[in-house]
Amino acid sequence: MATTRGVTHLAQVFHALSDETRLCLVVMLGQGERCVCDLTAALDTGQSRLSFHLKTLKDAGLVRDRRDGRWVFYSLVPGALDGLEAALAGVTPGAALQAARARCCG
Repeated sequence: MATTRGVTHLAQVFHALSDETRLCLVVMLGQGERCVCDLTAALDTGQSRLSFHLKTLKDAGLVRDRRDGRWVFYSLVPGALDGLEAALAGVTPGAALQAARARCCG
């Protein structure tokens, strides 16, 4: 994920995960699809504040929504969190040094 586009997406994902409320939402949605009314009640927060956080997660590609009548249900995008561990491993000082050595000495 060393492309500019990949780094930009990674920054957007980490920004989305950098807020405690959004992390709580990700954990809750990791257990399955939830109605927005359930999320509002569980987090004891207002609908407008919750909408802001859900939009941030959607914009980062982590969450999707589904409308059923007047209700909106949210769930994690399958595989959206895959690769984060590898991306983090790729930004450690040791990994950067190893990559530089491979380019010049390989």
